[in-house]
Amino acid sequence: MTAPPDDCLARNEWICGAYLSSRRDILWGAVLQHLQLTAVSVLIGLVIAVPLALAARRWRWAAGPVLGVTTILYTVPSLAMFSLLLPVYGLSASLVVAGLVLYSLTLLVRNILAGLRAVPEETRQAARGMGYGPVRLLVAVELPLALPAAMAGLRIATVSAVSLVTIGAIVGYGGLGNLIYSGMNTYFKAQVLTASVLCVVIAVAADLLLLLAQRLLTPWTRRQS
Repeated sequence: MTAPPDDCLARNEWICGAYLSSRRDILWGAVLQHLQLTAVSVLIGLVIAVPLALAARRWRWAAGPVLGVTTILYTVPSLAMFSLLLPVYGLSASLVVAGLVLYSLTLLVRNILAGLRAVPEETRQAARGMGYGPVRLLVAVELPLALPAAMAGLRIATVSAVSLVTIGAIVGYGGLGNLIYSGMNTYFKAQVLTASVLCVVIAVAADLLLLLAQRLLTPWTRRQS
């Protein structure tokens, strides 16, 4: 029995509107999981990266170990990373989040530290002369001036996380990666293409939103350009 000429699902075409309409709930659930895993991973990575970068800036002897360890973590293949974390987290979403957090540290720590180191020493001295203490100096002067470099690292880490979330499909928590993985196993063309395109859309949208946030938070960089 041949497939009806208007049945793109039965013909297994790459572009199929019927797939979008019939799998809307499945796609929406996968997108939400993808966004959740990405956002949680990057936020936790940021919370960890800021103190590490501050410590590396404050104590010169700490910079080498901090940068060295985070760089080594980034070189570990994703499948190997998840396998190493498996005894601790089991087959859970926490396994994927932990792996993505470790990967994000290299990008976040390096860029935050670079931004802090780029703050002119005369600016620090001027702030101290105005009575700024260490905490106020950090919050009101150093961190705002380091924000462009930090946001650049955050953008790269976020886009990388969007991509790496798909690897979580091996443990059943990969967001759109679950659909890509199952679609490739069954050669379901519309599912593979749709999920892949949505991953790209999420990555581009996240990068643009963070770029907009950066421009809003650093108006002085617009004036300089």
